[in-house]
Amino acid sequence: MALNRDFVGRAYTAPTPYEVSRVKIKEFATAIGDTNPIYVDRAAAAEAGHPDVVAPPTFPIVFSLASAGEAFADPELGLNYAMVVHGEQRFEYQRPIYAGDQLICTSTITEIRSVGRNEFLTVQGDVTTPEGELVCRTYNVIVERGGAA
Repeated sequence: MALNRDFVGRAYTAPTPYEVSRVKIKEFATAIGDTNPIYVDRAAAAEAGHPDVVAPPTFPIVFSLASAGEAFADPELGLNYAMVVHGEQRFEYQRPIYAGDQLICTSTITEIRSVGRNEFLTVQGDVTTPEGELVCRTYNVIVERGGAA
């Protein structure tokens, strides 16, 4: 069954800011196998010109799709999550993410399209500070296999 195209343009904002901590950055860097010292050592980050440890570039995935979860769980969207695979992910940064940042993600469904028997759902996430500063923009494509059949 095709996904409900009425969801295109709907935006979902996380109810509370995500607090970026040094511990979470370190855990993420360890999980992805990135040993860059600016991710775990304040002195190395300062030497590289940063105010605190820096999050790896893909770190926003930790919290950015949480706000879209409301849409994914809505039965009116028609998403069969058991048939979902990850299609694509990319990030556009305005500035690095640092330990101590408070970040809010607003996820917007920007496109739903059929490709063969599959449904492609694109979500854009605007990651901002509570004051509204855009820190980065995320783009995620999820694929529901067989959904368009």
